[in-house]
Amino acid sequence: MGGLWAALILSLAAGVAIPLGAMLGMSRFGRVLSAPAVHWIVAFGGGALLAAIALVLVPEGSDALPPAAALAAFAGGGLVFYLVDRRLERRGGHGAQLLAMLLDYLPEAMALGAVLTAEAGTAALLAALIFLQNLPEGFAAFRDIMKGGARPSARRIVLLFAGLALLGPVCAALGFAFLSQMPAVLGVIMMFAAGGILYIIFQDIAPDAHERHHWSPPLGAVMGFTLGLAGHLLI
Repeated sequence: MGGLWAALILSLAAGVAIPLGAMLGMSRFGRVLSAPAVHWIVAFGGGALLAAIALVLVPEGSDALPPAAALAAFAGGGLVFYLVDRRLERRGGHGAQLLAMLLDYLPEAMALGAVLTAEAGTAALLAALIFLQNLPEGFAAFRDIMKGGARPSARRIVLLFAGLALLGPVCAALGFAFLSQMPAVLGVIMMFAAGGILYIIFQDIAPDAHERHHWSPPLGAVMGFTLGLAGHLLI
């Protein structure tokens, strides 16, 4: 039971960064940020997502699967989120950043719970890395939704993000109780998420991070990947 409580607490602590990022976007600080600074944060979040693909989701997922199954799950994730993105586009919505954040957070929370059954120190470090990824991703997802046609209230978005953060402990509990004994299922989930994230990065996040005559946003992507690499090397 102690291990399960640790999984719940660590995943919730990592997920708290999602509403914190939204609150940062809602604050006066977020409203007065210059366009290059906003592009830099979006690029940083994209770099962190790319690090999650390259250093966590694909290596861990492919190790648990035969090559054909790993490739099918990865390609399937990209195809499904191509269809989801097309549907969002037809509705005029802006939800790609939110989808990418959840595709990153939820499988990693499952992995956190599964890892905790064997390596508590690694799980704590993974939780810290997820927190640092979720903060800029929550900020970017908040701004992405606010650009949409529906224009929900900022307070309502923060509450929504707080609710989404609670999905992390649910996923961590699943990882701890079941998926630690079902590595192939966890591998499929991670590869599927990696394919979906990669599609969203190139379709939605990278174009939003680019701004003519400004060269610092790509550096933000490098710094975001560096953050993920630092966590990976420490683990």
